[in-house]
Amino acid sequence: MALSQKLELRQSQSLVMTPQLMQAIKLLQLSNLDLTAYVEEELERNPLLERDERPEGGSAEADEEPRGAAETTEGAHEPLDGKPETSGDFDTDLTNVYQEDAPAAEVPPPPLAEAGAWQEPPSRQTVRSEDYNLEAFVAEERTLADHLAEQLGLQVEDNALRVIGRALIDEIDEAGYLRASLSDVADRLGATRALAETALKLIQSFDPPGIGARDLAECLAIQLRERDRLDPAMEALLQHLDLLAKRDLAALRRICGVDEEDLVEMVAEIRALNPRPGAGLGSAPVQPVIPDVLVRQAPDGTWLIELNSGTLPRVLVNQGYYATVARSSRRDGEKAFLTDCFQTANWLVKSLDQRAKTILRVAAEIVRQQDAFLVHGVEHLRPLNLRSIAAAISMHESTVSRVTSNKYISTPRGIFEMKYFFTASIASATGGEGHSAEAVRHRIKALIDDESTDAILSDDTIVQVLKNSGIDIARRTVAKYRESLRIPSSVQRRREKHAAF
Repeated sequence: MALSQKLELRQSQSLVMTPQLMQAIKLLQLSNLDLTAYVEEELERNPLLERDERPEGGSAEADEEPRGAAETTEGAHEPLDGKPETSGDFDTDLTNVYQEDAPAAEVPPPPLAEAGAWQEPPSRQTVRSEDYNLEAFVAEERTLADHLAEQLGLQVEDNALRVIGRALIDEIDEAGYLRASLSDVADRLGATRALAETALKLIQSFDPPGIGARDLAECLAIQLRERDRLDPAMEALLQHLDLLAKRDLAALRRICGVDEEDLVEMVAEIRALNPRPGAGLGSAPVQPVIPDVLVRQAPDGTWLIELNSGTLPRVLVNQGYYATVARSSRRDGEKAFLTDCFQTANWLVKSLDQRAKTILRVAAEIVRQQDAFLVHGVEHLRPLNLRSIAAAISMHESTVSRVTSNKYISTPRGIFEMKYFFTASIASATGGEGHSAEAVRHRIKALIDDESTDAILSDDTIVQVLKNSGIDIARRTVAKYRESLRIPSSVQRRREKHAAF
């Protein structure tokens, strides 16, 4: 076979992932907290970027400034017809309410007091506003580790036990359980296992009762021992908590050697204990979910969708500063740096604006397709997938997936993650439109909540009830949905409802 050389001309298309395109894709999938952190880093790095301090809606004079501001998408409403409506502006300028720049009144030095002369108490003397820090009066929150370390310092004098005890306290989680192995802690500190056991026993005697346990049974045993209720029958019950979870009372009576009345009393005592003794000390404050999209009903019955402007960072490109610095720059490195900063700033502003518009489009289509859910509730949630949303708004499916990740939408029925509205479809028994998996899961929970003591619904019975209502579902699917709702089986529910406790 002869080898030869030749030239060929081929034309093809390919997508080149530029740094700017990668940045836009990254911004699209960030949550509002991550986006704010990213913009803060860019503000520190890029001298041409600055925050948009203008009030929402802006003014005519501010819009005339050549600062390259992004379009104010965050103040737009989008009804279901796709035409945005602009929200009203504030009539009052709140920036002038507090005169922060006004000079503080100088406090003259107090005259020298004569012997026996009366002086005004310091608490009634005038204090400069900048020296008055309200945060200095806020009590510091005591954590669980601080609470245990204080008791360790008061009750333990041996230095070795203090060191081991402090190491064990650092390994106790927020619930109050010791998650590290005693052998690992002892090896790390060069101590014996017996000394580590002694330190752990001391910690387990601290307040709150049950602290420092390695599992639930030990946590309950510590609390019962403090109440002087840890007898052999109770120890046997703690060793078989799995049977208690299954409500197998007959097996528990046989193992503990007690009658039904005594077993009911023992279970009542266990229920009065605290399975998470450390949860009440130094718990982190609950951070509320801040929605990215707000949905409210208009007077005519349609839905208005708007972006939550509080979650969108607003930045500007200072073109005036760029023009001033560019004229004075002489070196090639300085010019290249300014050009890169200017392009990056412009691209960030455009990316933020495009991100806001994309979120608004996706949210509007979700609301349009899930209108029945907003009006009637979860039982009317339609099956929905990313492909149907992407086809409706002429967008790629991967883009819709990024938009709906880590984004929340506030509706009259509560705050939901955007992913909540995308559920699998369960076929209809009559051949009509399918049913949403979330709606079916809600229906199963409602059936079980309404069952009576004498008529416990098995999974097969639930399948038949759903088929009679037009939902074609398999028994294993019912079991899977029931387990995801943390609902026990029909046997366990029957034992629980027939039990005396």
